[in-house]
This record gives sequence, structure tokens and C-alpha cells, in this order.
Amino acid sequence: MRGPDGVQGDVVRALDALGTGAYLADAQGLIVAVNVRGERLLARPAADLVGQDAHDLLHRTSCGEPMPRAQCRIRDSVLGGDTQQGEDEWLERGDGTLLPVRWLATPCDTDDRSSTTLILFHSAGHQKRPVQRSPSGGRLSELERLALLAETTTLLTSTLEIHEGLRHLITLVVPRIADWAVIDLIGEQGEVWRFAVAQAEGGTVVFREDLQGPMPPVPQESQMPLSRALRGVASAFAGPETYQGPPDSGIAMEQRRLFEATGMHSAVVVPLRTLHDVMGAVTLGRSAQPERFTAMDAALLEDIARRAGMALENARLYQRQRKVAETMQRHLLPKLPHAPGRSMTVRYLPAPDASHVGGDWYDAFTLVDGATALAVGDVVGHDLEAAAGMAQLRNILRAYAVSQQQPPSKIVEWLDHATTQGIAEVSMATLVFARMTENAGRCELSWTNAGHPPPLLVTHEGVARYLTDGQGALLGLMPEQARPDATVELLPGSTLILYTDGLIESRASTLDEGMDRLSRHAAALAHRPLEDFTDELLARSRPPDNDDDVALLAVRYVPSPSG
Repeated sequence: MRGPDGVQGDVVRALDALGTGAYLADAQGLIVAVNVRGERLLARPAADLVGQDAHDLLHRTSCGEPMPRAQCRIRDSVLGGDTQQGEDEWLERGDGTLLPVRWLATPCDTDDRSSTTLILFHSAGHQKRPVQRSPSGGRLSELERLALLAETTTLLTSTLEIHEGLRHLITLVVPRIADWAVIDLIGEQGEVWRFAVAQAEGGTVVFREDLQGPMPPVPQESQMPLSRALRGVASAFAGPETYQGPPDSGIAMEQRRLFEATGMHSAVVVPLRTLHDVMGAVTLGRSAQPERFTAMDAALLEDIARRAGMALENARLYQRQRKVAETMQRHLLPKLPHAPGRSMTVRYLPAPDASHVGGDWYDAFTLVDGATALAVGDVVGHDLEAAAGMAQLRNILRAYAVSQQQPPSKIVEWLDHATTQGIAEVSMATLVFARMTENAGRCELSWTNAGHPPPLLVTHEGVARYLTDGQGALLGLMPEQARPDATVELLPGSTLILYTDGLIESRASTLDEGMDRLSRHAAALAHRPLEDFTDELLARSRPPDNDDDVALLAVRYVPSPSG
């Protein structure tokens, strides 16, 4: 550990013993000490680090440009005296390469009682050379062009969200080869929307919302550059002089406004094509860079747009499939029945990752004998196939339960055979199916469980217990084996909770911990009205790192005064 004599004691010895890079920064962000590991990672001796502003000396964007101070979380921690951590940050090494790091910054008490912050960091990947503008301005070498195309492919295929992919595209070209990037998109009904107008400013990308929004329709006869690109005709160069004459369309008027507002002196416009149609157009412009765009620049942008079009078409097709699955799933989830003495509420929460459209489901309906049938299940998978399997299971279960006056175990046994005989095309599923009956002021619940998390029963007094009886194998796994039934009496004011595993599973804790968390919150909320109870239980119990759907069905037994 090297630093001034004032930084001494246990902190010094502890830092030198760390197996990760570390430095101490004072209240102004100046480096006051650095450990040996930090010197090695940064390829800089302590003499070149101590006394320097850590942010100005080290912190860079992924392109090697100075990181704006307003966007630096490490500096925020140093100035604010709070603990923060993060990743995807870049530090410039002594040899000019960029080091991707994960970091943690926290206040630290030193022997001299001065206000310091300890920054720990370690490599999060391989070093790379920063992508910088060449001395010739916006002109890139052949190697830089190939690197840009490779980075385009990597970034655009890393997401299935169209808008995120387009923002990736902007960050690739601004400010590397242009000062401005404009993206115009064509909607499914043919309308044009100016999705983004982005400007390079101080090493960052700033979006001009005042220049974004709806655009006039695409004129079919116009020979202006943007109109031709939006029809998929060809790429073209443009400048402020292009739109000085009488405008031939509303789009031409918008383009004149764009050039006046941005100060672009040179632009190139290329179509953004998919395999089957034109998705929009990309315009790159220069205002600060003095060079005009060349044919080589246009060819590079066409290649970038071609790769972007392929990635964006995949994203669009995926989103269409996901929308179909979400619509199907939403319409298949039923309305709750009205049953005397039984108030019900349900919550269905899709996965935080919108790509997860799956097989979590619930059902509640009235049987011929007046009993209420309750079901919650989960078909394995997160796709359209899982949602379709869920629909088949639900409908077959309803048909069996309504047509046959049988205990829950027998209904699920028939459902077992339906899954193994190809009637329901489901690879694997779990299920809890129950009957809730009331007779002579006494409410009884009978159920069977096919490999699903057990129901939770909470009394009005806040006593919670899991109904672990009636357990059997997953649905369709052992169709010849008889299934057990279990029965429990529901006391007035009791609340029955049926749920799917997304409410209790977490990568950061065990399943037992998740179940314990659910039961404790349910007991604490026992006196809440049912709607409020369900909302709070979902908010408090669902793990923050959960990436699965959640179905939650709550039923409260409140007998009528005459009952």
C-alpha cells in the first residue's frame, strides 16, 4: 500500500492484504492511497495515482471518452458519503486500454479521522482499446469499421425489445461517426413516427424530445431523400440545401425544420429494412465534425442498417407472438363466481421479464350441488405452448368437475389419464384442486394436491398453517396411482390462500424461507379486508428477484348472520 504518511494504521495493512484493487479517496475525490493490487490492475504506479482526481484520471465511457461527472455513481458515493456498488464501468489503464470493472464504494474511517471513501474494484472482463475518433475526424479505418459492424451484431442481438435495440443502434454511431442520429419508424398501419433524435454532447448521447413525435404520411411520388428511404427505394445524401426549395410534402417540411434545429451540414439517409418490408429509416448527420459524408460512409451505414433490420424483425416477430400469448392467457383467466358466505379475490402478476408468458392459472366456479370448486396450477414453461396447455387443463378439469359429483382426488385422477392419453398436451404440470362446501353453518374444504405448493389457511386470529395433507405426484407422472383427499373445517373469518410458486421462490433464499415469509405476512394481515389483504400479501411476499408469473387466489369464509 502506498500513500502519504498521514494514511496509516490498520486500514493500510488491511488494504494491502486484499485480493482486489483498492484505493482511498478524500472528500474532494483525490486519491490518497492505493494498494499494490490496484496499481497492477490499473497499470499505473502509485506516484501517478496519489494526489490525482480519481474520476478525471480513470473513469471513462465504453468508447474511451471522459465520463461526465453528473453520471458518475462512484463520484456520487465519494461526495455523498454513502455506500454504492455497480458494474459495467470502465477505468483507463496506464497503457491506454480500458478495464471493465465491478466496484463498491463505502465511507471509511482512517487513523487521522479524515473523511475518506474506500473504493474496491476488480476486473469484470478483458481490457479493450477505446474506440476513438481518428485524427481525420469521422473517417474510420478498415479495422475500426469491422469492429463497429461486429459490435453492431453483438448489441442488436442482445435484446428482443425493439426500442432498446434502436437505442443500442444510436449509441453505436453517435458520436463515433456522426454528431446526430435520427430514426423514423413506420407503424403497422403505415403511419410514420419520429422515434428518436439523438445528439452527441459532452461524450454522452442526449435525446431531443422536442424534435420527436408523429410525422406526416410517406408521399409516394416524392424524390426527397427521407421519402425515398421510407419507401425502401435507396439511400441518399442530404444537407440543408436539399430542403431550401418549395417543399413537396409534409415530411419535407419536417426535414427542413430538423436541419434548422440541429445545424447539420451533411447527412446520409438509409432505409431500415426487414426481410419482408421497410421498418423505417436512419439518418446520420454531422454538425460539429467538418467532414461531409462519403460513399464509403453510406455503405457502412447501409451495412449497419441491414444488420439492425434483421435483428429488429426478430424482435418484432417475437413481440407479436408474445402479444398473442398474453391476450390468450388474459382471456382464459376466468371471472370469479358469487357464492354466499365466501368472498373471493384473485391477483395475476406476469413475470417482470415480459418474455415470460407461461402456464400459471387459477379457476373458481360453482358446482351443481352448490359447492365452490377452487383450483390453482402451473404448467411448466414460459411460452405459447405452456399457455395453450394451461387452457386445455383448465377446460378439462371444469368438464370433469361439473359433470361428475366426485371428490377432488377422483377428478384429478381422470385429469391424470387425460394428460397421458394425449387429450391434454401438457408435458408437466402441478395443481391443487379443492371443493368448498357449507352445510348447517359448517364450512368444509376438501382437496388434493398434485405436486403443487401447499395451500395456506389463516384464521381470523392470525394463526397460519399450511395444508400439507393430500399430497400426490405431479400431474400425469403416475396416472395409475390413486390420489389422496384431505379435509379441514374452515372457521368463520378464515382465509384460504392458493398460489403458484412465483410467490415464494427466490434465487437468494430457500423455498422454506419463502414459505415462512408468506405465512408470517398472511398472519399479520389477517384482519385486513380481503382486497387489501391480497394486495399487501402479494407486495410483501413476492421476492424482488423473482422472474416467474404469480397467480394468487384468496377465499374468505364469512357466514351470513342467518347461516
